[in-house]
Amino acid sequence: MSTTKLKVVFCWHMHQPEYRDPISQEYQQPWSYLHAIKDYVDMAAHLENQPDGRAVVNFTPTLLDQLQDYAKQIRDYLHTDKKLQDPLLDALVNEDYPLDPEYRLKLTYNCLRANKERLIKRFPAYQRLAEMASWLQSNPTAQSYIADHYLSDLVVWYHLAWMGETVRRENPLVLDLMKKEQGYTASDRRSLLALIYELTSSVIPRFKALHQEGKVELSITPYAHPIAPLLLDIHSAREAIPAAVLPDCASYPGGEERMRWHMEKGLQVFENCFGFQPKGCWPAEGSVSIATLKLFNKYKIQWVATGEAVLRHSLQRAEAGEQTVHRPYRLLDCNITSFFRNDSISDDIGFEYAKWHADDAVANLVQNLENIARGCSQPGERVVSIILDGENAWEYYPENGFYFLSILYERVAASPLLQLCTFTECLQNKVPSGALPTLVAGSWVYGTFSTWIGDKDKNRGWDMLCEAKKAFDKAIINFSGEQRTQIERQLAICEGSDWFWWFGDYNPAASVSDFEKLYRIQLAALYHLLKLEAPDYLSRCFTQGGGDPLVGGAMRKN
Repeated sequence: MSTTKLKVVFCWHMHQPEYRDPISQEYQQPWSYLHAIKDYVDMAAHLENQPDGRAVVNFTPTLLDQLQDYAKQIRDYLHTDKKLQDPLLDALVNEDYPLDPEYRLKLTYNCLRANKERLIKRFPAYQRLAEMASWLQSNPTAQSYIADHYLSDLVVWYHLAWMGETVRRENPLVLDLMKKEQGYTASDRRSLLALIYELTSSVIPRFKALHQEGKVELSITPYAHPIAPLLLDIHSAREAIPAAVLPDCASYPGGEERMRWHMEKGLQVFENCFGFQPKGCWPAEGSVSIATLKLFNKYKIQWVATGEAVLRHSLQRAEAGEQTVHRPYRLLDCNITSFFRNDSISDDIGFEYAKWHADDAVANLVQNLENIARGCSQPGERVVSIILDGENAWEYYPENGFYFLSILYERVAASPLLQLCTFTECLQNKVPSGALPTLVAGSWVYGTFSTWIGDKDKNRGWDMLCEAKKAFDKAIINFSGEQRTQIERQLAICEGSDWFWWFGDYNPAASVSDFEKLYRIQLAALYHLLKLEAPDYLSRCFTQGGGDPLVGGAMRKN
């Protein structure tokens, strides 16, 4: 690796929460497998196809669990016709759709959940079906008159639209089905399901191979994506926002023990999938604190990454003066190196470049990086960390970001001023770390925890979780073996960050409804597994959205 070039690290975070109802085992949302066949396979293909490609890819263990479960489910169906536990996949191969108007209304609604400009209007055959589905949403009494072949065509096109662009351009089955446009047979639909199996089951092996080739560094997040600083000390929310309004619960009971569970379980899942222990960690939502880093240190984590504002708040607290975000830092008395996200460039990829021609977007990105390199007295001692999720941005790009991603790594690597690398390579090449006298607890979003706590509805969610944890603490002594393991995992699912992300009026009503309902399902299941009666409030909605944030609220712009 060059010692004179500016180091550039692309870190893609692959993340989905647990969507299964733990009692029925039915998936409540299809996003894990849909992102697998669209985004995860595309991200792997672009790195495979570019000799100079290099990136850090972070997987949450709950996503790895679901990818494996989907592969097993679909394989079992194809071999034994065992019922699929995802309603949308089941609809894909259904031979006889129920006449129940509510079922048909829900199915047509689910097949509209795609980017209108990029995934629906792009395909005239799908657009025609979607227009009919939209009419049916406004005229629900007509659902029972809709022929089954309309529903089957609609479900096929929904999956074709969600197909990865690298697959769409090369796979003969996808090309044939798109050319056919309508009248899909049972054989067509079964073949499409077989392809979905092939793609979903390939994600983990492909990224494992990329790691072995040295193109990808794989890293981890604690098991169910919990906000570690808040589990360890809920009052850490006041380090960045002293006036933050906290939940009624004074603390999260046994938070340190729970974080140790998330780390140990997460590392176990990761090693089972990839065959080694990771060196790096993207904490859930880039959330860090002094206590969090000290806990990670016990698990031999060598680096973490977080948001730019966390560094600014920490330097300001330490009165350390102006320092660059483009270098690693090390907290005193801690062996973990911290890398900080360049918000501007990362947000350009997430929110701006989708509107640009791909050549112009990548040229602008490279120019911005080269300007940083020229401004460094020692560019070889600097690192630009470009961090964002690897799934939600691409549906806003033409062709799922195909043109942008096809040239991204090549153009950066071709610059005489830039060097693609990974975080561990930075450590191995002894890129100098700055001293960080203190660390203000915060996340990648604004350097605070305001996205997950402090709002009335978010705080209500925390109080519900704390009450469930107290019930868990009293009842868990009655369980052992597999039962105890299942209950501990269910508690972990409830501790994930995603529920709190979506609570609040500023998010879209439909997304808030989906996640609020699933959160109550997960909490109620915990009580069920503990053989306790669930509180009555879990049967009632407690938060409603109504906002219209950028890109549907799935990402935040700093």
